Amino acid sequence: MKNLIARIKLPAFLEDLRLRYISIVMVLLTLAGITVGFFIRPWLALVLLLLLVGIMVTSFYELETITKNTNQYISDLSYRIKRGEQEALIKMPVGILIYDKSLNIEWMNPYLQQYFDNTELLGKPLDVIDAELADLIKSNQDTGETKIVHWGEHQFEIIVQKSIGVVYLMDVTRYAAIEEKAEEERLAIGQIFLDNYDEITQSLDDQVVSNLNNYVTNQLTDWANQFGMFLKRVDDDHFIVIAYVRALTALQNDKFKILDVIRQDTSKQNYPLTLSVGIAYGDEDLAQLALTSQSNLDLALGRGGDQVVVKSKDGQARFYGGKTNPMEKRTRVRARMISQALQELFKQTDTVFVVGHSRPDMDAIGASMGIRRIAQMNGIDCRIVVDPENLHSDVERLMEATANDPELANAIITPEAAVAAATDQSMIVMVDHSKPSITAAPDLYEKLSSRAVIIDHHRRGEEFPDNPMLVYIEPYASSTCELITEMFEYQPTGVPAINKLEATAMLAGITVDTKSFSLRTGTRTFDAASYLRSMGANALMIQNLLKENVDSYIQKNHLIDTIEMVATGMALCTGEDDRIYDPVIAAQAADSLLSLSGIEAGYVITRRSEDQIGISARSLGDINVQVVMERLGGGGHLSNAATQIKDHSVAEAKQMLIDAIQAVAEED
Repeated sequence: MKNLIARIKLPAFLEDLRLRYISIVMVLLTLAGITVGFFIRPWLALVLLLLLVGIMVTSFYELETITKNTNQYISDLSYRIKRGEQEALIKMPVGILIYDKSLNIEWMNPYLQQYFDNTELLGKPLDVIDAELADLIKSNQDTGETKIVHWGEHQFEIIVQKSIGVVYLMDVTRYAAIEEKAEEERLAIGQIFLDNYDEITQSLDDQVVSNLNNYVTNQLTDWANQFGMFLKRVDDDHFIVIAYVRALTALQNDKFKILDVIRQDTSKQNYPLTLSVGIAYGDEDLAQLALTSQSNLDLALGRGGDQVVVKSKDGQARFYGGKTNPMEKRTRVRARMISQALQELFKQTDTVFVVGHSRPDMDAIGASMGIRRIAQMNGIDCRIVVDPENLHSDVERLMEATANDPELANAIITPEAAVAAATDQSMIVMVDHSKPSITAAPDLYEKLSSRAVIIDHHRRGEEFPDNPMLVYIEPYASSTCELITEMFEYQPTGVPAINKLEATAMLAGITVDTKSFSLRTGTRTFDAASYLRSMGANALMIQNLLKENVDSYIQKNHLIDTIEMVATGMALCTGEDDRIYDPVIAAQAADSLLSLSGIEAGYVITRRSEDQIGISARSLGDINVQVVMERLGGGGHLSNAATQIKDHSVAEAKQMLIDAIQAVAEED
């Protein structure tokens, strides 16, 4: 009996306990109803019993049929899914490669097989079959991320699953080409400015000016046509350029040779004309693109002109040209205008704080004293901000000399005191620098960044304060002291003028930056020096201020002992990696190299702090050391530049410098 019961197989749908219990309950309730009905109407109970049997038989049959059909559907669907997976694995447009630990090919789908000319590859090492693909797999198997790679003439999205030894390759060459075309057809807007057009044409007759205009227009038009650009002259000295990014790429590969062509051709006619260009791209807003191009043009002009600045949205500026000494375009009219603008700003200020760069030299301190005197001549209180912990010996001697002038000594305060004394109506004047990152009072700058004035003679860099109140940057000036000295001519009369100590400090600043009037001097430099001498500048005191102490002299000579030639006419000195040198000593060593026969440019690499390496660069003018320093994140002048490199050794900095020198030489 038990065997018989065991052999009885319930319908599939009753294998579900819930359905089984529901069915039993329904049958019991029906039987109970039939039993009750039997005592009331026997014939009715018989009918109900027959009806129950019929319903049960019909229900069992239908449910069994539904169950079989469902199972059959699921079976068919499962088969189709597996078949689809197999077909997709073989035919879908994604390459699949399975490899073992030795990078031998175990299997690949037909789609990937076509990239190997359908040759038999199973069991063969991938390194031998295709070393390029093997390198791609090795370099991406630890990331687990999707990357775009180049393989042969195609671009692929690659995913490597190292754990199971599978590579997925999707050919995106077509989509990459569409993306590349869209990128190439983005708009770039440029502005071209003829740097010295007014200065040149004011002394020429109309016919020569007309010929010059025709020459420049024809050259620029031919240049624009050559690279597929739109050019429009909007003023005598101003052009607008609209181009695709692909044209801009070609221009950058060409190194903007149009600058050299126009400068050289006009120089032969004795009216050398130079161009400055600012180009912007990468922004969908054309109005913003135009503003950025104007900003880039301002940057090119602030760096002395005769160069191109190219910058994308939120990108890093790239510089072209700027390899010649900037021409002196400064006029006394500009000096007067700046002086008047500064006086107007003084009227809106309660206190002026003048600050130089960190570890200030004599030019920064002398310029600070000059600004303080100009402020006093206009009835404005001015404080000189100096960090007493970071002063070189010559500046320390000057600070000691100020003790004889109590008024001047009391005007010199620390950065902390300046921050405490500054108000919303105060103004900060940054002299001898324009980079906020190297200012001697960073907290003061942060507090007064919206009320900043910049007076500097270095080429403007990409780092620059946002919306300064006044900017006076003249890269062709010998020093900041020279620029400020010219302003005294336009100050109110009948008030105490510059005193002897201030004049001495400013003349010392000019002396230091011109290497005793041997470098970067023009007629305006000697005019400024003459004025300061007439105001009592003491040459003997300057000599005493600039004296080297014995230790500095020994350190400088020690650096010079390490001299080596890294290129024709280029000398390099390096300090020990475990020894910290004063930046001024490194700069003096670089200057001394230029006095040696056969050396046109000198570089000195020293450690300046535990985590910072400094490079001082000098040249006699034929070699542009500024572009070399800019490649390493620094800047300066064509013949006087520097940079700082963090978290590297002296040896690493040396190799970086040599690579930068070679890169610049290759571009030339």
